[in-house]
Amino acid sequence: LFRFTVKRPFSTSHSSVDSKEMKKFQLLAHKWWDEEGEYAALHSMNDIRVPFIRDTLLSMSSNYHLGNPLSGIKILDIGCGGGLLSEPLGRLGASVTGIDPVEDNIRTADQHKSFDPVLAKRIQYKSSSLEEIVEESMETFDVIVASEVVEHVADLEMFIKCCSQVLKPEGSLFITTINRTQLSYVLGIVVAEKIMGIVPEGTHEWEKFVPPEELERLLESNGFSVKTVAGMLYNPLSGSWSWMESTSLNYAVHAVKVGTRGQACPTDAPSETGIQQRSATAGTA
Repeated sequence: LFRFTVKRPFSTSHSSVDSKEMKKFQLLAHKWWDEEGEYAALHSMNDIRVPFIRDTLLSMSSNYHLGNPLSGIKILDIGCGGGLLSEPLGRLGASVTGIDPVEDNIRTADQHKSFDPVLAKRIQYKSSSLEEIVEESMETFDVIVASEVVEHVADLEMFIKCCSQVLKPEGSLFITTINRTQLSYVLGIVVAEKIMGIVPEGTHEWEKFVPPEELERLLESNGFSVKTVAGMLYNPLSGSWSWMESTSLNYAVHAVKVGTRGQACPTDAPSETGIQQRSATAGTA
């Protein structure tokens, strides 16, 4: 239950990336833009996660650019996969950096972006872990998005510390993920993976699902103020997402970094030999 309270010594090879998770996504890298394929649920999730990010940010800002509402906002999309969320955020005018440790995901994202000259200017992709960009990106981003990512990381507390490091004071962090409940086991793994094949079998490990109370506690203890926690529901028959009160399955969180410098991310600069083990967050959206 309290798996994040144990303090472990950090070394250059310590990473929030799980190499087993990377291998899973490596095999599916070419499938990202097949809207009827393995990532269909992530494509339709854009119908609610993009407006959630856009409207939350607009409600916090007095600068409104007609047609490009997110103009001037620097967003880091962690675990960007093939760019499914980076692209619509770029279309809203944001300057987006998408990172993912799986090189084939980045290749797919780059190729897809190149079809649209506007996006080609607004989005840059990088095959990298979160830890690897911390030193060069201290307090660089206005917004961080980690959608369907935290249930794949190896060390969640370190991941959140690093998010705080690269986010500007008062910056926003958006997370979508899956709760660890009996219902999420039955629907998220047994039904979604084994029976209906909505997501590829083996995509998720129920033990790594994160209850919202646990995520809130980690965020609050690492310099964030949690503003919103909202339940999300996927209807496999219509292929559509909607908001709901219960967070017993999927949920979204918006947190704001309290306006002081965050604590140092507990990693050293990556050594040449350490980079392979260190690549961060397996990309899932």
